[in-house]
Amino acid sequence: MQKILVIEDNKEVRENIAEILQLSGYEATTAENGKEGVEKALSIKPDLVICDIMMPVLDGYGVLHLLNKNVETAGTPFIFLTAKSERNDFRKGMEMGADDYITKPFEGIELLNAVESRLKKIENLRQNFEADTKVLNNFIDNARLSGNLSLTSDEREVCHYPKKHLLYGEGHRPQWVYYVVNGKVRTYHINDDGKEFITHLYSAGDFFGYLAILEEINYKDNAQVLEDAELMLIPRKDFLDLILGDIRISKQFIKIISHNTVSDEENLLNLAYNSLRKKVSFGLLKLMDKYKTDGKGSIEMDISRDNMASIAGVATESLIRTLGDFKSEKLINIQNGKVIILNEKKLRDLPY
Repeated sequence: MQKILVIEDNKEVRENIAEILQLSGYEATTAENGKEGVEKALSIKPDLVICDIMMPVLDGYGVLHLLNKNVETAGTPFIFLTAKSERNDFRKGMEMGADDYITKPFEGIELLNAVESRLKKIENLRQNFEADTKVLNNFIDNARLSGNLSLTSDEREVCHYPKKHLLYGEGHRPQWVYYVVNGKVRTYHINDDGKEFITHLYSAGDFFGYLAILEEINYKDNAQVLEDAELMLIPRKDFLDLILGDIRISKQFIKIISHNTVSDEENLLNLAYNSLRKKVSFGLLKLMDKYKTDGKGSIEMDISRDNMASIAGVATESLIRTLGDFKSEKLINIQNGKVIILNEKKLRDLPY
């Protein structure tokens, strides 16, 4: 059941909207002011927000601004409710990223049409950009079925690389597409001051090194083994023959690239808007996804503090101080240098 958050200070209007939504099969949650609405949005992660503009405590513009600043709620479909029809109000909301407007008073069918339209649009986007492990597995399966190239270890050698091995450097000519069988690899830039910034962390099931081949340019970053890894190397020509010669494989790889683009946007939002605590939390959760395995039990993340700080986008000293705070708050534990997530939910829902 799709969740919709209704933020409206007028009790009658608020309850009327909630009732219409519930009768139409949606799960409706309500808030009577903007501050309460932001708190509930961060808690329940709604599929859509309907919000009045003029409210006490925090107006609708403030609500939209705060939700767009948070990585977990940024991009949530947002519909403004307004009793005004001035063009300037509409323009301001659209510039801030609102998806639609409903002017009070309104008919129930008008409300439902707006809701259904926004939910359908976001669902289509999610389907287009979805690229999880299943998609990666499908890519390999389709490659095998195409008959043009097999990416399985039975057909292609798997190479073993030790920790800290440099796979390629900025300016090198690309020769391979890499597929991670086991282990972890980082890609990173080095700025003019010699400071490293990690752009991606790859683990089992990930492809990397393909953008330079597709763009026909030299590598713009560096790739280094973060922990002992097994990599499958797909020659440049074989990769291009496969991508250009089979439409099914091309579509699968487009999904992978789209997913990576969404991940890049999330990283930029984190660097631009989040507080220090939320930046560190974001980095820890990103790492946790890479260190997850099918087995149960706690996830131990064995990674240097410098690399962890680079992923979070903060100074190493700030990271260490914040990790200490998180440990005191029992959000994480640290044993033999390894970070263990104790309360994933609270890390995701940090209020500041």
